[in-house]
Amino acid sequence: MKEYFFDFHLHSCLSPCGSGDMTPANLAAMCALAGYDIVALTDHNTVGNCAAFCEAAAKHGLLALPGMELTCLEEVHVVCLFPDLERAQAFGELVRLRLPPLDNDPRFFGPQLLLDSGDQLLGEETALLAGATDIGVYEADALVRRYGGVAYPAHIDRDSFSVLSNLGLWDPAMGFSLAELSPRCPPQLRQRPDLAGLRFVTGCDAHYLDQIPDPHQTMELPERTPEAALGWLFF
Repeated sequence: MKEYFFDFHLHSCLSPCGSGDMTPANLAAMCALAGYDIVALTDHNTVGNCAAFCEAAAKHGLLALPGMELTCLEEVHVVCLFPDLERAQAFGELVRLRLPPLDNDPRFFGPQLLLDSGDQLLGEETALLAGATDIGVYEADALVRRYGGVAYPAHIDRDSFSVLSNLGLWDPAMGFSLAELSPRCPPQLRQRPDLAGLRFVTGCDAHYLDQIPDPHQTMELPERTPEAALGWLFF
């Protein structure tokens, strides 16, 4: 068994609110420089830059998981992680069909850039990724599992786009056994009665390179593989 530093909540320049500097190559290099071992790319409602990020990360000796930050119908954000690109891309195709039929306006939301692992421009995502899908938060866990992935609500301590802010409480009927906290989460939040029995991870939710923190959480695995990392989340 060995301990690995990880963070599973990172954005690239494909996310509407992501910095243009958050290219797959830059992001992978910064994660390696910071000292991470396992990371995931979780752009808003898309996996479009995951292949490039996974390839760039491998060049730095990192294990990268393809993922997504899904915006549910209730405007609750959910981290979705997958063991391979094939299943992540299949889920991404489904999510694109369940986005509202609106085009992105770069003047307001910025360009949604699709890049390769060397940061060469492949194009722009035209669908508006900033909106909510029609996938309900009570549907998300089972749906992601159908694609071989795992899911958990993001930054539940925040005042917006979180389960606690938008629903008012943690409902076990959602099906999640894990939740993400922000790095600056108030310690007392963990003591809420409705969160009893939950496991927690921290996600930096970096949209800019200088938001990638030094590693502070580890997982102990028998081998550094996607399957082992996802299994650790739900042991």
